[in-house]
Amino acid sequence: MRSKLLKIASSEQGSSLVEVAIAVPMLMLVLAGAIGFGRAYYLAHEVSGAAEAGAVYGSQNITDTAGMVNVAKLDAPNVSGLNTPTATWGCECSDGSQRSVSCAVTPSGCSANVVYYATVTASVTYTPPLAWAWNWNGKKAIPSSMTISRSATMRSASE
Repeated sequence: MRSKLLKIASSEQGSSLVEVAIAVPMLMLVLAGAIGFGRAYYLAHEVSGAAEAGAVYGSQNITDTAGMVNVAKLDAPNVSGLNTPTATWGCECSDGSQRSVSCAVTPSGCSANVVYYATVTASVTYTPPLAWAWNWNGKKAIPSSMTISRSATMRSASE
């Protein structure tokens, strides 16, 4: 009986199956994390491009905030759940020292020229593929959802 138990204990049959059973769940977690990180990076890139496209349009059509928002939306057609972008325009000193929203009052005392600017902010709410429940000092290590927001400003010499 004792020799039979020693023979079973020293046998290597099935050890590969045990190793695979331990390794596969860990590899799946790493894969899910990589997919989540890649998706977040993709969304950040798309949102940044949308904000920049709206700002470029705004630098050419400075008072058309609706057009800036429209261009930003059209630049990110693959981003589902894109929050409505915001667009502002105004005047500022070319050295950036003073700013006036919608040029209600032209900045005075500029040591350089007054230029127009258009700013577009776009954002999306991202939810990772796995619901993380780790706590770190009473806070979640990875939030269940996060807002990815990007802003772009372009200048124009004339209206």
